[in-house]
Amino acid sequence: MPSNRAAILTATKAPLEIKEVPCPTPDEREIIVKNRAVAINPVDWFQQEKGPEVIPFLKYPAILGYDIAGEVEAVGPGVTKFKAGDRVAGLVNQGFQQHVLLSEHMATAIPSSVTFEQAAALPMGVSVATKALFHKDFLALDLPSASPSPKQETVLIWGGSTSVGSNVIQLAVAAGYEVITTASPQRFQYVKGLGASQVFDYESPTVKDDLVAAFKGKKVAGAIANGGVVFSTFPGIVEACAAVVLSTEGSKFVALTMVPAFPIPEGVQTKFVEELRPDVELASAVFHDFLAAALADGRYTITPRSEVVGEGLEALQGAMDILREGVSAKKIVVSL
Repeated sequence: MPSNRAAILTATKAPLEIKEVPCPTPDEREIIVKNRAVAINPVDWFQQEKGPEVIPFLKYPAILGYDIAGEVEAVGPGVTKFKAGDRVAGLVNQGFQQHVLLSEHMATAIPSSVTFEQAAALPMGVSVATKALFHKDFLALDLPSASPSPKQETVLIWGGSTSVGSNVIQLAVAAGYEVITTASPQRFQYVKGLGASQVFDYESPTVKDDLVAAFKGKKVAGAIANGGVVFSTFPGIVEACAAVVLSTEGSKFVALTMVPAFPIPEGVQTKFVEELRPDVELASAVFHDFLAAALADGRYTITPRSEVVGEGLEALQGAMDILREGVSAKKIVVSL
């Protein structure tokens, strides 16, 4: 069994410490991945900053990290989609280590044309977008495919240039839906390039009215209120999304990427986008059946772009500090 090292969080606000840890063993339908790249998510530094008082499931010592890419080292019983040596990206728990455990249905094969550092930017954004768009308890849209039929329905996504938003755009378009979104003006062409038909400045004082006008005569398939980690602005985001679905024919559902701690407008159905991993069939349909082929064929853009800020487990703390200070339209990545 190979040796294994991890970046460990020992206490709230404590810096990560590099320590030897046991190498994981795959269970039913799990694979072991030699970790080659890790992408940092806001939830990583948020867990470090807030600790168990805000995140009850966090127990010390903790290994953070969700987005990884690397090579399959071993497969557990029942694994049929991967073999040793395959290049994969996936969503894990405890990603800040050299050898990681990955559920088969949360992994996608990556072609040789895609680097591990690029691929590490994918899993979290794809996971949240998949749950929000396609799960029966959320927007319940048709699944993406290589040749989707037009649905004559439109999805609203607030924050189209974010990790979640950029994947929502691509997945919704690949399922045959029109997408209208918001972004900063310098990102307008970027999100249109991903497939959005219209984009509006989220900082404009008239953005809510502009969105309502844009949806006039359309049938709305639902909305996704995507607020990042900026809690103070989220009520306004939800209000704008609610105004659109209430004024338009179609779904009155608004999927939330943050837990609401404020009143929800009457007549709107909302739900926080939960963990995708328990939904084996849905995750496999997107990560394996759709995404792997779309990446290989060049039909799917890995977004946001990766910015590699260091190498080795020792670089992870600095990477989290960079993300904590704020970045735009890029994913902070560490090579391993």
